[in-house]
Formats: sequence, structure tokens, C-alpha cells
Amino acid sequence: MKEPNTTNKKSVDYFRPPRTLWRKLKKCLPKKRNKSARRGGRPRVSDRAVVNGIWYVLWTGCQWKAIHKDWFGVSSSVIHQRFQLWRKTGVFEKLMKRMVQYYARERGGVGWRWQAMDSKNSPAPLGGQKTGKNPTDRGKQGAKINLLVDERGAPLSVVLTGANRHAKVSAVDLIVSIVLKRPANKEQHLCADKAYDASDVREFAASEG
Repeated sequence: MKEPNTTNKKSVDYFRPPRTLWRKLKKCLPKKRNKSARRGGRPRVSDRAVVNGIWYVLWTGCQWKAIHKDWFGVSSSVIHQRFQLWRKTGVFEKLMKRMVQYYARERGGVGWRWQAMDSKNSPAPLGGQKTGKNPTDRGKQGAKINLLVDERGAPLSVVLTGANRHAKVSAVDLIVSIVLKRPANKEQHLCADKAYDASDVREFAASEG
């Protein structure tokens, strides 16, 4: 028996990007000519509806198939299909840069004074380039999400590596891949746990201010 849809439309509206942000994000998306409409087929689902669905999955961690079509006006299969296409073509790297720029300019600016970085292991049963042996279970493949945030917790840099890559090695990648230019005239501190405590990481962080 199919489970009832207990999520109402109002609750999923929270996951829709603000209009001002969406106007910036849509410039990063590939432009597609709607060939199906010209041939009499179904019109192409709007990118905004797809983005709303993707944001919902990323925020809640639910399965793709858990999305109901009436929430965003698009089926879960279409949302997942376009997500995979955009991932392969590097769209999300562009979106990340646009979102950080939006945060810096229109949300009060980046809190540079205190920054923090950490990582989290995640299972990767299907493998892929960014995977490696899971340190806690060598028989399984895993990935590691490395994240650097500002003092309010806003992501400034994300690096995906294999689960077997040491955190201190990814620290340099996190610092150099921040999409905004770091201000040279502001006092800055970087918080990290013991896994990052290495002389070369300290030296590089100091060289970056």
C-alpha cells in the first residue's frame, strides 16, 4: 500500500531559493532549446522547479523517490536525472561560487574573523573517482566531505575526497579553493580539530593570513 503524503505544500516552500538568489543561480545553468515542444511533445520542466527539488533533497537528506510531484510540480525521476547531468558538467561548482558571492554581498558579508574546517566520512557504495577505502571498514568504499565555513557557519569551500585521504592533506585544498578573495587587512582565526594539527598546515594557514 502506498504511504500517504503527510508533507504539505507550505512546509516545502521553505526550501525554495529566494527570488534574488535564483536570478543569479539561473545564469549558471545550461541553456536548452525545447525541442520536444516544437515536435509536439511534453514541454521541458522548468529549471527552477528542479532546483527546488534538489535543494529539498540536499537539506533533508531524503531519498530522491520520496519527493512527491505535487510539491514542486516535477517528478522525482526528472529531478534526479537533471541533478546527475549538472553534476557531470560542473554546474554545482558554479552555483557554489554564485551562492557565496550572494551571501557576501546581500546577507551581511562573510564573517572572516572566525573560520572553521572539518570533514565527514560518507558511504559511497557505487564508487566513483572521489572514493577510497573507508578507514572504519576497509571492505567498503567511502567518500569524505571536507568543509570550511565562516563564523556564522556559511560554507566558503567544499572539497570531496576519498575516505582514506587524511584530513590535513585536504586542509590546503580547502583554504585555496575559497571562492572569494581573502581580505588581507582583517584579523582571521582558523579553528580545526587535532586531525589537522601539522606544521605544514599551520605554516600554510599563516601564509594565507
